[in-house]
Amino acid sequence: MRKKYFSGLLSLTLALVLVVTGCGSKPANEGGNAANGGSGSPAAEVENLPAALKEKGDIKLKVIRKIGGDDHTAQFLAGAKQEGEALGFKVDTFSANGDTAKFHDALAQAAESDVDGVVISHGDDPATVDAVKKLREKGIEVVAFDSVPDLSAVEGVTLTSQDDEALAQYALDQLVKEQGEDAKIVYLWVDGFPPMVRRNNVYKDTLAKYPNIKELERFGVASQNTSVDTQNAVAAMLTKHPKGEIDAIFATWDAFASGAARALVEAGRTEIKIYGIDVSNADLQIMQEENSPWVSTAAVDPKMIGQVNVRLLAKKLAGEETPATYNLEAALIDQETLKKASGPVNMETLADIIPGWGTTTAFEEDWIKALKEAKGK
Repeated sequence: MRKKYFSGLLSLTLALVLVVTGCGSKPANEGGNAANGGSGSPAAEVENLPAALKEKGDIKLKVIRKIGGDDHTAQFLAGAKQEGEALGFKVDTFSANGDTAKFHDALAQAAESDVDGVVISHGDDPATVDAVKKLREKGIEVVAFDSVPDLSAVEGVTLTSQDDEALAQYALDQLVKEQGEDAKIVYLWVDGFPPMVRRNNVYKDTLAKYPNIKELERFGVASQNTSVDTQNAVAAMLTKHPKGEIDAIFATWDAFASGAARALVEAGRTEIKIYGIDVSNADLQIMQEENSPWVSTAAVDPKMIGQVNVRLLAKKLAGEETPATYNLEAALIDQETLKKASGPVNMETLADIIPGWGTTTAFEEDWIKALKEAKGK
């Protein structure tokens, strides 16, 4: 009897504890993350948070990039992840490293998952359009960077890009300025990618404008080891052209430029100057080396590109209007400007010598700023 009494008393006590502690709690799905405005999150204090975001609960994003294996890709993915997490979103990133099958597998998996939005980078074939249509049919928002123009026909998709025309024009104008209107050049380029097509159009216009410019060689390949493959190709090419035959190399991708720079240095052919496109910490290091042949590059901060793409995705998830296309502003970085710096320049300190570098308020709405502040980002 005594044993039953204490057993009953213990059960009653536990029940009372559960009732008392339960009064101050909510189901787990009501607390939420910083995007859903639940009372357990900092976003509860964001008064102007769009209702559509409050209703979504935990928000998951996927960033899927076809090309990879380079510093530009790493920074792009890092920027996208940083921006999404600053808003309280869960962000997964993936690079297919140039593998088409892996790229499309990732898109297919995203369509069958519970993600709310996808950023696609460098989708360059008709199959990408079909994959995006499936994402949209599932109600998944999509922003596509440097991807096939046909995606513009898919409702609700925003196409973003670097201002490729400006990038190519900056680089080529600098080449003509320094090497003259009768320069003898090598063209490093690969077809099949939308940004490369746009850059090539500017190149063709430049040759038409300066008919005395002579193209001696043209080659390029996009691979998992583009920089190394380019280095080998340039080294082989140099054996056919002794000193005095080549004035400059126009490299339409920094992976081309970095490989070419190594080949020129190893061959003792730094009289040939490189005019490139895109930039990274590794690129800046090469450009600042003594007697470096890489004298200028036109670029947009890849980290900022990732950030802007995620902001656009956030606006779509919030039910706000977004443009069908958006170009990110380019800048020219030249060796002479780098030399004026008080010390070595990297992607963080580049803003000290290039006004406005790496920062933009594009699509950073008041509620986005408030949400970041609420998260302490």
